Amino acid sequence: MSELIQVEVRDDVTVISLTNPPVNALSQAVCRAVFSAVEDAARADDVCAIIITGAGKTFSGGADISEFGSLQQSTSDSEFPIHSMINGIENCSKPVIAAIHGNALGGGLETAIGCHYRIAVADARVGFPEVNLGLIPGAMGTQRLPRLCGLPKAAEICASGEMIPARVAHELGIIDRITDGDLLDDAHEYARELVGMGDAPRKTSEITDRLGDIAENAIALEQLRKVVSKRARGQESPFRCIEAVEAAGQGSFEDGSQNEFRIFAECLQSTQSQGLIHAFFGERAVSKVPGITKDTPRRPVDSAAVIGAGTMGGGITMAYVNAGIPVIIKEVSQEQLEKGIERIRQTYGISVKRGRMAEADVDRKMTMITGTTDYARISDADIIVEAAFEGMDLKKQIFGELDRIAKPGAILASNTSTLDIDAIAAVTGRPESVIGHHFFSPANVMKLLEMVRGKETADDVIATSMDLAKRLRKVGVLVGNCFGFVGNRMFWPYQREAQFVLEEGATVAQVDNAHLQFGMAMGPHAVSDLSGIDVFWRINQEIKDTIPIGMRQPLVSDRLYELGHYGQKIGAGWYRYEGRNAIPDPEVQQLIESCAAEAGIARRDVSDEEIIERTMFSMANEGALILQEGIAMRSVDIDIVYLYGYGFPAWRGGPMKYADTVGLKKVYDRICYYREAHGFWWEPAPLLRELAESGGTFSGWSAS
Repeated sequence: MSELIQVEVRDDVTVISLTNPPVNALSQAVCRAVFSAVEDAARADDVCAIIITGAGKTFSGGADISEFGSLQQSTSDSEFPIHSMINGIENCSKPVIAAIHGNALGGGLETAIGCHYRIAVADARVGFPEVNLGLIPGAMGTQRLPRLCGLPKAAEICASGEMIPARVAHELGIIDRITDGDLLDDAHEYARELVGMGDAPRKTSEITDRLGDIAENAIALEQLRKVVSKRARGQESPFRCIEAVEAAGQGSFEDGSQNEFRIFAECLQSTQSQGLIHAFFGERAVSKVPGITKDTPRRPVDSAAVIGAGTMGGGITMAYVNAGIPVIIKEVSQEQLEKGIERIRQTYGISVKRGRMAEADVDRKMTMITGTTDYARISDADIIVEAAFEGMDLKKQIFGELDRIAKPGAILASNTSTLDIDAIAAVTGRPESVIGHHFFSPANVMKLLEMVRGKETADDVIATSMDLAKRLRKVGVLVGNCFGFVGNRMFWPYQREAQFVLEEGATVAQVDNAHLQFGMAMGPHAVSDLSGIDVFWRINQEIKDTIPIGMRQPLVSDRLYELGHYGQKIGAGWYRYEGRNAIPDPEVQQLIESCAAEAGIARRDVSDEEIIERTMFSMANEGALILQEGIAMRSVDIDIVYLYGYGFPAWRGGPMKYADTVGLKKVYDRICYYREAHGFWWEPAPLLRELAESGGTFSGWSAS
């Protein structure tokens, strides 16, 4: 039998085990092998039942995503081997039992509910995560699941993409039996029990008593659509999931399955699915750094120190402690140190109140945190992370001290978000041990870790940092050294154009709402208020001398800084705040109009389309420069930075993938248009021009 599965007969029960590591993906070859094995078992006189399970740690993580491209040309579900396999399982004349451990996700769950019965270990999980790839379940999952747990719950499961614990799935009717013993032994006993009953195998597709009333379902599904609309941020697939499930209660299983295939095919060919699949593979691609292999030496990281107990320092400390790495926090005064540690305890306390952590866990984590005001106390740390204010003089002073006290081999990391890593490393006698570790706030929550390679950063420091990112449950992206690196360098033109359109006639709320409709987690001015207008002002002071005299600069943000409007933390920035509720501020609107008048800027109506073009295309143009200069190795590295660090909508794939989707010829033409209208800032990047003229894409471009 195929090496993708293993088949054995235990007494008179055939056990088919999926053996396609690491997650037993249901490739077309696996599906054909299972189909054949089921047929063989059905014909065997000495076999009375069949068990399907997964070898290793899981049942099945679902279909092989790498094969989705070949499915786009399919015109019928009969061309999908997974459909043939599941139908073959359900139509088998002998009982087929799914024995589930680990995860049964996507096509894995569709296979399980295509079986006649299901038994699972208590800690297994099931679910349909297809929505996270811009898809719906495509192997009759939207038709079988509601026949087990009812339409409203099935629609919720499909539209959310959440994984359901086995015990909950059992209560819902998705799983028939939970076992706390040996899974295969108990599955075998279950099979013998079913055979002894003498009943014909139960087909999920023929269950109708749980489908409910059409009118009641319609009310429940409409309410679900309202809930989904608040979190979907423009993503279509959650609503397509609901549409497909709804059909299960309105016609035959066959009609519902054909409807599901049509919706699945439409989703598979959509730009949203392409963006999400791009992001899925991108997260894996960024972990591969040319020149860094499994044989590259790593430095041990069993202890850490953090310089600064403020918001960033506290979040970084929690990230390390959550990964099981003890931390010493260094502050300049005992008062600031105690405030910082208490803030950490309070943050953990919020998790306790929300039921995400036990009080005992907080106590254990807090014992892993030590405070000090003495540099000498952190001299034995394997890694020291500087999280001080964003100022070059201060960071140089700190790294000079670290060079003096840190043990040989210690990694010295800066959390700088914009400053020159090489200049920071130059004050030490060990520049090979210096690297940028740019965390995003809140550092204990946000998944991105932008790692900045200096010109002398050693390979073992890079390799250790990439591994460390995974330990900290972060997505690590290695980038080169320049002002702002990748994320903030591109964020500057984004913020610049967001302010320019204000001066030209848009309102703060209009600009932010346009970006929310685009799918961003927050609008650009809400982000400024959250991060702090004073923070942006300090960073601007580091680069103001590099901007040519006479170049147009945003006017209003500096005026807000001068007025003390720093953002949310003081209740006034671009908006006024009541708690966290942002309220448009007429005084800010007056300030915008007066700044425009003083500068001789004529105000006009600015469309949402222009707002999005100017912010997004300016980012993509800067991204093209970043690729040319080698600051990012691949366009997907830029996309992942923006997806995990800046709230860019995942279904658009990132700013570079979005530009590809729009078409680089159009992007280039519009940038040329804005150059004529607005001047220097809109000079097209040579790489963008080259790709636009050749019909290329950022995703397909390679520096080699």
